[in-house]
Amino acid sequence: MTSIYLLIAIIVLAFLFDYINGFHDAANSIATIVSTKVLTPMQAVLWAAFFNFLAYAIFELKIADTIAKVVDTHAINLQVILAGILAAICWNLLTWYLGIPSSSSHTLVGGFAGAAIAHAGWHVVKASVILKIAAFIFLAPLLGMMISYILSVILLHLVKRGRPHILDGWFRRLQLLSSALFSLGHGGNDAQKVMGIIAATLLVYFNGTDPSQVPSWAHIEMVGGKIPSIPPWVVLGCYTAIGLGTVSGGWRIVRTMGTKITKLSSFEGVTAETAGALLLFGTDAFGIPVSTTHTITGAIMGTGLTRRITAVRWGITINLLYAWILTIPISMVLAAFIYWCLTLAGI
Repeated sequence: MTSIYLLIAIIVLAFLFDYINGFHDAANSIATIVSTKVLTPMQAVLWAAFFNFLAYAIFELKIADTIAKVVDTHAINLQVILAGILAAICWNLLTWYLGIPSSSSHTLVGGFAGAAIAHAGWHVVKASVILKIAAFIFLAPLLGMMISYILSVILLHLVKRGRPHILDGWFRRLQLLSSALFSLGHGGNDAQKVMGIIAATLLVYFNGTDPSQVPSWAHIEMVGGKIPSIPPWVVLGCYTAIGLGTVSGGWRIVRTMGTKITKLSSFEGVTAETAGALLLFGTDAFGIPVSTTHTITGAIMGTGLTRRITAVRWGITINLLYAWILTIPISMVLAAFIYWCLTLAGI
């Protein structure tokens, strides 16, 4: 396959992954608001998709910069990126089918790194970036749980004299705000990961080309080793793809997130979504790609703990943890296998 067609194929597959990410992770934004019956499933996905796209106007490209630098782009080729994206798509579709809320972020990072290692060896991977991302497999749900628990305790103290039926009405309205904030964080965090992959693809394709000869549609600005600017069509395309994916829903995972971890009230929906949004906005400010899945799962657990420890179905959360831990290594192995298949096929 000639390099230009390979470039086009990778960009198309990247947008496809972003779309799949949207419906795979739709549950993160809408599970609580659907389970508490504040919105119908269709109303909820339209609400989330709108705010996924609106993130375009709010967030800087710090996470895209981090993802683009997971591996040394001077030491890989387009086949590496193709294998990584194919592996990420396969794992995302499998976990969606099984109803497992795994991390699209870690799937993409694992696939990218695994294919690069198969091509050039371990030295091509920037360990510090991978370790920072991997650490948040544990930190994101833990921080989400802590923030949610603290918010829940504070709010419970503030409203302890209120009438339950009046408070429930207020919290149902507040869920619209909290779910919108979380959807903003989801769009800003997850869409940027695909921007980073496309940016890396363009850097690889035009590697060695005189900067003055690189067409404007493919120009990636580098300032101080960072990528503050990505072509507008990439940014808009990624936000559009994740928004369309969210509209498509993700009902298998909505069921797991909204009903299996713990039973949610509108109060708990507000605290879980607000805690998740705070964590996503904070990590985005530092350019740390975290899993929205891990974040909201921990937040749901935290608000459940305010009732009692047994309110959280720990067996379900342990099974989810196994899937989270396995996502990066499985994606790496799968990407390496796909890369070797592409090499044997002469692609």
